[in-house]
Amino acid sequence: MSIDGLPPLRDVIARHGLAAKKSLGQNFLLDLNLTAKVARAAGDLSGATVIEVGPGPGGLTRALLMGGAARVVAVERDERCLAALAEIADHYPGRLEVISGDALETDFAALAAGYSNVRIAANLPYNIGTELLVRWLTPAAWPPFYASMTLMFQREVAERIVAAPGDKAYGRLGVLAGWRSDARIAFDVPPQAFTPPPKVTSSVVQLTPRAEPLAVDATVLARVTEAAFGQRRKMLRQSLKPLGGEALLARAGIEGTRRAETLSVAEFAALARAL
Repeated sequence: MSIDGLPPLRDVIARHGLAAKKSLGQNFLLDLNLTAKVARAAGDLSGATVIEVGPGPGGLTRALLMGGAARVVAVERDERCLAALAEIADHYPGRLEVISGDALETDFAALAAGYSNVRIAANLPYNIGTELLVRWLTPAAWPPFYASMTLMFQREVAERIVAAPGDKAYGRLGVLAGWRSDARIAFDVPPQAFTPPPKVTSSVVQLTPRAEPLAVDATVLARVTEAAFGQRRKMLRQSLKPLGGEALLARAGIEGTRRAETLSVAEFAALARAL
């Protein structure tokens, strides 16, 4: 038995035949010391409801429950994992709810309804991680249903999330994350910590929602950033031509000779309001 009284994750994977599927973006984190580190990065979980996406065999799920989460809601698409997760639910009666379904079709705000101190913590499947993050950052209503997000991404994606103007990695993700959250990289996780090991290093990113982000429509801000960074080597008067070009830039008080990576979040917000 392992530190939580449940079988080691390698035994669970072998017993349930849970070989990771590339098509589902799966890379299982088996070291319970590392999953505990991820859970600690999510802060004090006492009394918290934690939403997890892609729990797989349940390594992080177990760490969140051991860390004191009052309730974990785990959304898992791979039906092969449900039996292993059911064993965890039996070990922690009344504290783990497993939802079998696609995270991209899940109403997370509805899952959180009626609960306070809701957090999101997940080793996100690589193939849907960015899409989920953008959705969680751009709901129409703000503040959001969650108090924090503690998420694992490929290091390259993590760097894009926390990037500031002028950084090589600065782009749409950096603008959206910087607009509505304080984002930082908590720590890195090497490839060999996973089964199977990915080809790249992963990073845990901590995002805390801003209480009062700049007032701007999320959909319009997304349009502006997509246009600006879609042709990032060009001057803004050219890349933003489909949205109004020089006229739009003049309304926002921004020089057309500048490039997207030089604009602050506030300047992108100004462009969105002008649009």
